[in-house]
Amino acid sequence: MALDDPKTLVSTDWLEAHLRDPDLRVLDASWFLPSMERDAKAGYAAAHIPGARFFDIDEISDTRSELPHMAPPVEKFMSRMRAMGVGDGHQVVVYDQMGIFSAPRVWWLFRLMGKTDVAVLDGGLPKWLAEGRETEDMAPIPRDRHMTVQRQAHLIKDVTQVAHASKLGDHEIIDARPRGRFLGTDPEPRPGLRSGHIPGAKNVPWNSVLTETNTMKSPEDLRAVFTAAGVDLAKPAIATCGSGISAAVLVLALERIGHRNHALYDGSWAEWGMFNDLRVATGEA
Repeated sequence: MALDDPKTLVSTDWLEAHLRDPDLRVLDASWFLPSMERDAKAGYAAAHIPGARFFDIDEISDTRSELPHMAPPVEKFMSRMRAMGVGDGHQVVVYDQMGIFSAPRVWWLFRLMGKTDVAVLDGGLPKWLAEGRETEDMAPIPRDRHMTVQRQAHLIKDVTQVAHASKLGDHEIIDARPRGRFLGTDPEPRPGLRSGHIPGAKNVPWNSVLTETNTMKSPEDLRAVFTAAGVDLAKPAIATCGSGISAAVLVLALERIGHRNHALYDGSWAEWGMFNDLRVATGEA
């Protein structure tokens, strides 16, 4: 079982032991692809971990952008968190209804905003339910809490920076999408996007860093997954995926193995696949 670390990943045992701590805040950050045909808000309303607030990834985003759920402006993040009663001095635990899928995106968002006292719940709600732990269906009544934010620009990359990294080969670009989409043999779920991957990228499908029960693999096994995919862990890393959600699973995995020099390409394939002037590779990396 994963060692509990309140800055990366905590177990269901850890969360249950700390659930009544006055400065703990739990967030349900569930988000689903349209093809999954699941309603995250309905799932939260039906049953959530006691005290959990719902973090709406699509709404707490930069809605001025045409790209899906891009990182929100600092002011918007602060105001939304304050309204949810999440602020300075809180230990945050984020989970999702799949196990580990969208929760790392919100973990990464907090880190982008300079907040490091945040962890993902290993195994998420499915593990919590499987162990017969308590849930509730009422949303908590939040109290305002002040939040100070210091955006960590090095944790996020834009299309220009990624194109530069692809050309120079000075970063490992790690693509979290399923193998078929990486190779260009399977169509993209979003209409109008080309198939393939960023030239020079390596493929580490997001679920390859998880066990069969949707918990995160041990640091030793994570290292082996990246190495088997040809990733040079001595290089700085840029994680990418379809729209910046599952890439965060890889960022969390990198953090778990002590790889600190990493960033997330927020636009991901939703952006890269859209522009014909950006090169696309297909087949094996």
